[in-house]
Amino acid sequence: MLVPARSRPSTLPLLAVAVTLLLWASAFVAIRHLGPSFSPGALSLGRLVVGSVALGAAMLVRGWTPPTRRDWPGLLVIGVLWFGVYNVALNAGEHRVDAGTAAMLIQLSPVLVAVLAAVFLKERATPALGVGLLVAFAGVALIASATSEHGHRDPVGVLLCLLAAAVYAVSLVFQKPLVSRLPAVEVTWIACTVGTVACLPFAGRLVQETAAAGAGDIAWVVYLGAFPTAVAFSTYAFALSHMSAGNLSVTTYLVPPLTVLLSWAFLSEAPPAMAYAGGALCLLGVALARRRPRARADPGGDPGAARAG
Repeated sequence: MLVPARSRPSTLPLLAVAVTLLLWASAFVAIRHLGPSFSPGALSLGRLVVGSVALGAAMLVRGWTPPTRRDWPGLLVIGVLWFGVYNVALNAGEHRVDAGTAAMLIQLSPVLVAVLAAVFLKERATPALGVGLLVAFAGVALIASATSEHGHRDPVGVLLCLLAAAVYAVSLVFQKPLVSRLPAVEVTWIACTVGTVACLPFAGRLVQETAAAGAGDIAWVVYLGAFPTAVAFSTYAFALSHMSAGNLSVTTYLVPPLTVLLSWAFLSEAPPAMAYAGGALCLLGVALARRRPRARADPGGDPGAARAG
């Protein structure tokens, strides 16, 4: 049965978001599982090579839309930051903190998106943004104190995850105008390929660690490249082309609980109890930061004209 054309714009982006969230949640668990077998840089390169090849195959099928000169700086920034720095920082962070805690920390990115949009895109900065920022960082401090109970290295893992969240936010701001001009799969493939090139210094480590790894771990690296990278980043870019950056970033609130459930099921681990409270503060801060003031109704106009700003 064909989906009515009128319903496609709302249904397909939501389906794309659902696929993205589930695959990204599984990625946190897979990265944590692969920590003993692959170093952060080698795992990043292996994942990106698989993702670039998979996306390249998709590009052969759909064809190529040449990016313009103004598109390339943004594509390079996304490739180096989101696919290069983000992956290395997150992989290194998950060597030190559990998957659920890492997922909670990455959820600071919507607050950072709101700040960047206010500074660089001249979007309205509201008092709620400042309050949300303070609440979210209080949550980060609580998570850091909770994880530090397990060893002095853990706060470094928190900082690495925050670095990943920061480059995620910057990349999202750069990606939004690109997906309005170029196909989502193409933007993802170019950025993934750029990230692969940026991670080539880790090629030697990848060869050594792959030779020493078991077949199961190698299969997990292939999974990371094919699904949370090639599929999930493409579905996210597709959703971004149909939704605002702020609204889309809010949907990632669901990633931490999904990650905690998957981590408990497959790794038998969960964040420290206090980290849950910190994660809740982070999500509350993000929700406050994304809150928009309600427009006042015109006393002399139609009472039904008032709406959310």
